[in-house]
Amino acid sequence: MVKPPPGPPPVEIGQLVRAQDRLSFIYLERCTVHRDGNAITATDERGVVHIPAATIGALLLGPGTRVTHQAMLLMAESGSTSVWVGERGVRYYAHGRTLTNSSRLLEAQAGAVTNQSSRLRVARAMYAMRFAGEDVSGLTMQQLRGREGARVRRIYRAESDRTGVEWARRNYDREDFESGDAVNQALSAATTCLYGVTHAVIVALGCAPGLGFVHTGHARSFVFDVADLYKAELAIPVAFDIAARAEELDDLPAETRREMRDRLHDGKLLTRCVRDIHRLLLDTDDSPDEVDDGEWDVVHLWDGQGRRVAGGRDYAEDVPW
Repeated sequence: MVKPPPGPPPVEIGQLVRAQDRLSFIYLERCTVHRDGNAITATDERGVVHIPAATIGALLLGPGTRVTHQAMLLMAESGSTSVWVGERGVRYYAHGRTLTNSSRLLEAQAGAVTNQSSRLRVARAMYAMRFAGEDVSGLTMQQLRGREGARVRRIYRAESDRTGVEWARRNYDREDFESGDAVNQALSAATTCLYGVTHAVIVALGCAPGLGFVHTGHARSFVFDVADLYKAELAIPVAFDIAARAEELDDLPAETRREMRDRLHDGKLLTRCVRDIHRLLLDTDDSPDEVDDGEWDVVHLWDGQGRRVAGGRDYAEDVPW
């Protein structure tokens, strides 16, 4: 008789919390991350905190964290993304399994990004989400980039006027976080949170983080694409709000993360992010539940000319030899 492997069995995908219903992210630093049953534990000199692993979208691990093998195993089994971060920039090292066995979104993404006309369609749709009420259907990528650059400059100026924070330009050194001024430090911290959350959603849905439509050539191109849909609404205002209070803050990056956590929750970002990805890749306004074809755990075989046949059977008798 074969003995089962030691430890609790992995949770079935169908029992995991959906991506849009999870916490956006949790940031930990200077602690030991371990496992207690189906909970992640964070231990420091103040005690132990238990965090249900299946409710986390992204676990951001900051400086001074130590993580046990069992903790990472639980995160992977729960479909939760783990991202190592630090003051000197973001380093992405790991993610858990997807929250679906279907490759539907991944195939749609790969098909769209490898065809010039469909890639342009998706890129235009991404820009259209940012240019409310404007018709971008006839614009080239060069025109879209120019319009986006002008829009972002206007947003920076508007936030500077609103908060009274002086703004020159986006300026940061990935190797020296402290060299930036307060607003640039806050922008870096805020966008790190946003990238972590959007990366978690992309992985959970089974999409490829590296197959971007606007961004290209980077392992997180699609992460940058999706995060840019919300950056002007969430990360930039938060950064200017924090910078306006910089002199009274003991830890500007930590305060930025807390503010981003609240804004992401209040704005229901996970729900929006899941729905937007479905809309972009499947070209539908239906909810993710409504577009599920009911075959989330069925393996098919490719039969050519876009057809599929059932897997798990012997086709030897069907083929003339």
